[in-house]
Amino acid sequence: MRDISVFSGSAHPELAAEVCAHLGVPLSPTRVSRFANDCLEVQLQANCRERDVFLIQPLVKPVQEHLVELLLMCDAARGASAARISVVMPHYSYARSDKKDAPRISLGGRLVADLMVAAGASRVLTMTLHSPQVHGFFSVPVDHLHARRELAAHFRRYDLSRTTVVSPDLGNAKEAAAFARMIGAQVAAGAKQRYADDRVSISSVIGEVTDRDVIVLDDEIAKGSTVLELLDRLRELGPRSIRVACTHGLFADGALKRIGEQPDVLEIVCTNTVPVPEEERTEKLRILTVAPALAEAVRRIHNGESVSALFDAPRSE
Repeated sequence: MRDISVFSGSAHPELAAEVCAHLGVPLSPTRVSRFANDCLEVQLQANCRERDVFLIQPLVKPVQEHLVELLLMCDAARGASAARISVVMPHYSYARSDKKDAPRISLGGRLVADLMVAAGASRVLTMTLHSPQVHGFFSVPVDHLHARRELAAHFRRYDLSRTTVVSPDLGNAKEAAAFARMIGAQVAAGAKQRYADDRVSISSVIGEVTDRDVIVLDDEIAKGSTVLELLDRLRELGPRSIRVACTHGLFADGALKRIGEQPDVLEIVCTNTVPVPEEERTEKLRILTVAPALAEAVRRIHNGESVSALFDAPRSE
């Protein structure tokens, strides 16, 4: 591919390298340094002038450091006369701040979107936003991918004749229903109420799960409180088996260990939109790569082709 430059921040360089390998282009070097007063400085160490620049950086812990790093990368590319700057952000953590559900509360999802555009971003490529309306927070084009194809390809290895996909809440039920249609399964959803970031209550599960193979599907798993609460409700209904799946495996504060210790959870499946440290992984964890999907989206963006066509094409097994 000609006239394209791909750079990575420090959040997930392994994913960026994998994307570049699928594209057949080199990953251009980036230098991140820190002044004595703790301010960051970023230098893109390859030519950007009149080139199609892609900056790969999921917003993962430490989120604020990686966000400022991304903003500085955008600014550096703009200052270097890039023809177009595309932010490839597999995980947008501020998407959870998407509504005014309390007095005098900030809307971080929209504010951070504005910051990226102000820093020079021409478009955004992301995956499985926390809610669909976050797409509209950006004033530049957004290509919103999902990981349903990758997850479906994984679960099709099993007998799905008695499978129910369970969404932990009604907000994610539409995504769960779309995934269930892909694999020919039924769908169910939990009736969830959230009291705090790590305190939730699920009063019931709407749908058929008794004596069925359950796939719990969520967009992300952070502290795991929702999944653990849902598992308690599911056990009351007697499923035949339980597997847990998500796009973004954040697994904060030992969540992966707590879920993995549940004896009736056969498998935990996530993608590599965010890095999962080797020392935190368990034998039940399966990590699927989304690098081919991101690389194909980058190629299509660069060539001016349809990205929405990716949603219709089945993933090769």
